[in-house]
Amino acid sequence: MDPKNSSINNDKNKTSKANVLVTAAGGIVAQGIIKSLKLADASNRSPIKYRIVATDASPQAAGLYRCDTGILIPPASSPNYIDSLINIAKDQNIQAIYVGSDEELVPIGKTKERIENETGAKVLTSSLEVLVTARDKWKTFEFLNENNLPCPASLLPEDEDDDKKERFIQEFGLPVIVKPREGYGSKHFYVVNNKDEMNYAISKIQEIGWNPILQEYLGKEGDNADDNNDDSDTTEFTSGVTIDKSGKYVMSSISIRKIIKGGQTYKAFIDNFESIRRSAEEVALKLRASGAINIQAKLQGNKPKIFEINPRFSATCPMRSAAGINEPDIVFRNAVLGEDIKVDIYQKLMCMRYWNEVYVQHSTYEKTLNTGKVENNNNDVRFH
Repeated sequence: MDPKNSSINNDKNKTSKANVLVTAAGGIVAQGIIKSLKLADASNRSPIKYRIVATDASPQAAGLYRCDTGILIPPASSPNYIDSLINIAKDQNIQAIYVGSDEELVPIGKTKERIENETGAKVLTSSLEVLVTARDKWKTFEFLNENNLPCPASLLPEDEDDDKKERFIQEFGLPVIVKPREGYGSKHFYVVNNKDEMNYAISKIQEIGWNPILQEYLGKEGDNADDNNDDSDTTEFTSGVTIDKSGKYVMSSISIRKIIKGGQTYKAFIDNFESIRRSAEEVALKLRASGAINIQAKLQGNKPKIFEINPRFSATCPMRSAAGINEPDIVFRNAVLGEDIKVDIYQKLMCMRYWNEVYVQHSTYEKTLNTGKVENNNNDVRFH
């Protein structure tokens, strides 16, 4: 069947219900997924009514109290994590699992087949090969370089070979980016302006047991509170792409020009940005991703240079959902219901984030501590 435009469904009565699980409910990625699923429930764009089960290792995770059911689970580093996830999925009759944190991607990816076989739930991630490539910034560089996709020059700084680092600086100049191969967000991200700063950054990353990588500086990254800064030398984009379950075609793509504060997007502009979107689509297809993938790039002249790939839903997915591209809903309907979806129309928006709160009765919190579970069918939880 050819892909059809499924962006509008005029039947306001939801035709079926789905039990879905969102992990790491205290994090910004999971909360974005939850918001998007709730937006799908409130709109007439999806025929599905979602019942959302949230999990987290902490009883202080806000997302536990914003879903239909919240359940405490061991951290991803625990040997009991996967068994606990499987038991919850079976007990709650879960049809799909959304991974809400970077730490859980590889552990779940390694056991994806087992989870699906034992629970019947679809794990909404790409293959383990894609996860491993995208989670490792050196493997990401190798993939992009081998496929002639524009990306910043990169180098593994071997301690005993100062000549390599010297040649790198001579060729690409200062400043240079130093960051962990396996990191995420802005953790241990350094912009260094001389060799002493470079060696310090490398040592700090190694101290925590991670492996550093040097990258060509593409202009200012990290915090940028200048809302009116349109200089292409400092313009950063994040693109959300969804690929169908067979990996053959793009179901949706949407790009955001973002303004960053505290390592997160706090203001953003959604527009066509066609060259950015097409570049991200090419990356996702060549990587053989499936489901949702998030690709970050900086504009150098007229060409985007890709500096990071996140093989998961993005924290900015609710912004995209508000614009008309609801990635969690699209991926569920394709992976679980088998719909062939193509959504290529969305609104242009200016997005502004602000703090929000969740209020929980102390008795409800104590009950969560004691039972490891919260059922949000009462008035003990309030949020705005």
